[in-house]
Amino acid sequence: MAAEELAAGQVRVFPHQQRRVIDGSTAPTATAPFLPVSRRRPAPTGAHRASRRAVWQHEYVRTLVASDAVAAVMGALLGWAARFGGSPLHLGTVSGASVLWLMALLPPIWVAAMGLMRAYEPRFLGVGSEEFQRVLTAGTTVVALVGTLSWAFKLDLARGFVVVALPAAGLLTLAGRLVARRYLHRRRAAGECVQSTLVAGHPQAVAALVRQVRRDTDHGLRIDGACTPGGRSSAELEALGVPVCGTLDDVAAVARRTDVDVVATLTCPELDGPVLRRLGWQLEDTRADLVVAPALTDVVGPRVVIRPVSGLPLLHVERPELRGLRHVGKALLDRGSAALALLLLSPVFLLIAAMIRLDSKGPAFFLQTRVGRDGREFTMVKFRSMVTDAEKLLIDLREKSEGNGLLFKMKRDPRITRVGGFLRRYSLDELPQLFNVLTGSMSLVGPRPPLPKEVAEYGADLHRRLLVKPGLTGLWQVSGRSDLDLDESTRLDLQYVENWSPAFDAMILAKTVKAVLGGRGAY
Repeated sequence: MAAEELAAGQVRVFPHQQRRVIDGSTAPTATAPFLPVSRRRPAPTGAHRASRRAVWQHEYVRTLVASDAVAAVMGALLGWAARFGGSPLHLGTVSGASVLWLMALLPPIWVAAMGLMRAYEPRFLGVGSEEFQRVLTAGTTVVALVGTLSWAFKLDLARGFVVVALPAAGLLTLAGRLVARRYLHRRRAAGECVQSTLVAGHPQAVAALVRQVRRDTDHGLRIDGACTPGGRSSAELEALGVPVCGTLDDVAAVARRTDVDVVATLTCPELDGPVLRRLGWQLEDTRADLVVAPALTDVVGPRVVIRPVSGLPLLHVERPELRGLRHVGKALLDRGSAALALLLLSPVFLLIAAMIRLDSKGPAFFLQTRVGRDGREFTMVKFRSMVTDAEKLLIDLREKSEGNGLLFKMKRDPRITRVGGFLRRYSLDELPQLFNVLTGSMSLVGPRPPLPKEVAEYGADLHRRLLVKPGLTGLWQVSGRSDLDLDESTRLDLQYVENWSPAFDAMILAKTVKAVLGGRGAY
């Protein structure tokens, strides 16, 4: 959008803002969430601005407050049952009376502690681990407060009650928030509870962000428009249905007129420090939050620390953890878990092997050479899901590949057997890779194990995938599997290598269950 168009009061609107013409002027339809500029009230500030935040945020926070209070009540009842067996006969004792007082005070104290630790702030809710960390901090604070007050005033508190009630309240609070988060994610996947977002940056970078945000709906961002250098669009943005609403100089004006929730700026020379500072000032009289994507996009978590140097907030990036004691622990956990899983799943292995042999001619297992850590080749074991002459048939199917460039994939591959299709849908064909985990050539979590011919075509960036062991599952598994293109699968594998941690592994393992049961992207 040109600056003169903005001055004239003209503004491009987002796709969801349907408008109609009335006496030659534009006005929103009954369902449009925005008012015309001429009729909109002055941008709110202070408390009035906060009152205009998205309704769903207030409802979600109220739900969390109620859930936390119920968790505290349930924890108190469990503590009473553990200490006194649920009997009311102890109410007349000094210990029983003090516990009764604590039961009555625990819910408001618990909720107040959550608020004090900012566990109800919308920016911490819905995604990431920050919300759960703040809940744990609040719970620890309450435990310390109860212990300190009982010691300072020599209160006769039943230790059995405290030991059970407070941890139970903490666990129930975490469970309630997890349930609320799952419900929120389902609503966001349906297009509800989202934040209208305006993105500023070059068209290619904007298109990449749009694809990523639409693939991962849990974050609740809906990109409705973009501002680019010179107001230029691109074929990618047009294919994605994202309109270009103006130039980089028009960001604040567009945000004000369209009443967006978030303004996201991507790294580009035009949006340097002074420009971003002025943009922040210009957005102060709007309700839009300003978020800035750094150039180092795939390095997150504890590796990035803000260190002030001469008044400048510099990002200090730690080296990735590729060796060390925690990796030794990971290897021990991998092998122990694989051994236990193989023991427990042995009847399942026998059943699947029998199904494969009865369904088609050939062995039950499929052996293939893959490349592991530091470029060392190993033999990967899988259940056979294709006919025995699949490699020969591949020659005639090459041109029909629906894979990501290096890897052949086909949604209706005629080489896959009936049993093989079922095994692939639920990733059961991958189970024998537990033998590779047990022998140390693979890990439970890591990048996808590549073929030697794939590695032969790797560039310098892709070779970083070989710095760690390949995994039975990984970010590629929980983020779309075969539906991912080459660039996205590469980005995910490199993100794992750069940001590995035990907590990261635990998160991926938990999401793997959902991805496998859903069967999305498996073919």
